[in-house]
Amino acid sequence: MSTETVRVIIAEDEALIRLDLKEMLEEEGYSVVAEVGDGQQAVDRARELRPDLVILDIQMPVLDGLSAAEQIASSRVAPVIVLTAFSQRELVERARDAGAMAYLVKPFSKNDLVPAIEVARARFSEMTALDGEVRTLEERLETRKVVEKAKGLLMADLSITEAEAFRRIQQTAMNQRTSMKALAQSIVDAVADAVPGAASEGTTT
Repeated sequence: MSTETVRVIIAEDEALIRLDLKEMLEEEGYSVVAEVGDGQQAVDRARELRPDLVILDIQMPVLDGLSAAEQIASSRVAPVIVLTAFSQRELVERARDAGAMAYLVKPFSKNDLVPAIEVARARFSEMTALDGEVRTLEERLETRKVVEKAKGLLMADLSITEAEAFRRIQQTAMNQRTSMKALAQSIVDAVADAVPGAASEGTTT
């Protein structure tokens, strides 16, 4: 697997977990450019170093991981993965609302970590691509909503991955010289016309 020397910041207040995580990353070819023990340091170092990925523990001193994730994600510095020892749905939803691209429940292995990194980076790329089309937060949310729905429909219809579905929407929109939102809406409308009710079922989680 090619990681293209992905630069990572680790924010974890427990030294042993931080060490284990660093070893996992380096064994897979990632470059750990900074290790910090609180959320505020994570935000500061992320803004300074502009890494390719930030991995944050949710429970940290000074500034918790959710607040740090929100600051990093809102300024589009880098994709964020959050770590938590709690698998409660509420916490996962809060992490998603804060802008985290993926999450991991401790304890986790390399087999959990690497796919989460790939998902986080792919979703971040999608988000930044969509940001280029819209100017306001309201437009951004509406665009993401319809693109997510269209992706779900393509994934179900063509048996393709989430990343491939997004690439198809992006490439087709470029070829047709239209926005991804407009193209995604046309996909949703076409399916809704063909199979009433199908569009509402094509959302992804």
